[in-house]
Amino acid sequence: MPFPFGKSQKSPAEIVRSLKENVAYMEKLDAGDSKKCEKVAEEVSKHLASLKEVLCGTGDKEPQTEAVAQLAQELYNTNLLIALIANLQKIDFEGKKDVVHLFSNIVRRQIGTRTPTVEYISTHPQILFMLLKGYESAEVALNCGMMLRECLRHEPLARTVLFSEEFYCFFRYVELSTFDIASDAFASFKDLLTRHKIMCADFLENNYDRLLGELLLDRHNFTVMTKYISRAENLKLMMNLLRDNSRNIQFEAFHVFKVFVANPNKTQPVLDILLKNQTKLVEFLSHFQTDRSEDEQFCDEKNYLVKQIRDLKRPTAPEEA
Repeated sequence: MPFPFGKSQKSPAEIVRSLKENVAYMEKLDAGDSKKCEKVAEEVSKHLASLKEVLCGTGDKEPQTEAVAQLAQELYNTNLLIALIANLQKIDFEGKKDVVHLFSNIVRRQIGTRTPTVEYISTHPQILFMLLKGYESAEVALNCGMMLRECLRHEPLARTVLFSEEFYCFFRYVELSTFDIASDAFASFKDLLTRHKIMCADFLENNYDRLLGELLLDRHNFTVMTKYISRAENLKLMMNLLRDNSRNIQFEAFHVFKVFVANPNKTQPVLDILLKNQTKLVEFLSHFQTDRSEDEQFCDEKNYLVKQIRDLKRPTAPEEA
């Protein structure tokens, strides 16, 4: 086991290296060995408290700029932030709070106009996705949420999350059964979509169809979906997006378009458009993204739509008495 912690004798770099050793040791320990787990958890907590003192100072002592710089550099060199987040569940309650405090302060640290930790996280984006995935674990969800929101204050980090596939995990997290975790996830989700206005506008413009699909096809939004698919202008938009230059946009538009076609209670304006374009739609869909032949679900849905459109007929007017 790493050597005991001697608080006053160690430099920031030595504290960081000792903490990294203890976290690595903690990671390898068998959970059944409670005595060793407890001992190493104590060591980790002591080291975290010491780092917090270097970074924030104490009641009567301001933090020293040189010591903070040394601490920050050593955090980057050892990738300690990654190790702490990866093992957050194994750290005790007070230790978790210290990790959040340490992380948040180091992310805010500025040198002139530079934010070195933001630059570091930009080159290690797994940190962001580890924090996001933290919502899946009740023991660390709220801690990870606080650290994630600290990152989202900075546009380069927010952009990394917003334009990633992992962003769509939020649609699951905001519906989690644990209210405080779902609320925290919603706070992060809201931050991501409202804080950086120009970036968010760019994202919404480029991902409108995908977001629409995520929202409309969720069973909880049945009323919204029913209202959306009753309007002819929305059908026209989806038909145009089916021909977009981006194959991904075409594919997402397909999933919304199929709801219009499958709806057994089509409004007259929607039915009129489908009938007016009946032959063209059958032809278009028959040749739509044929290279997805191995995707059985897509092929089945496409064949179903072709049949539904081909079989469309105007409702016959009731005979007069």
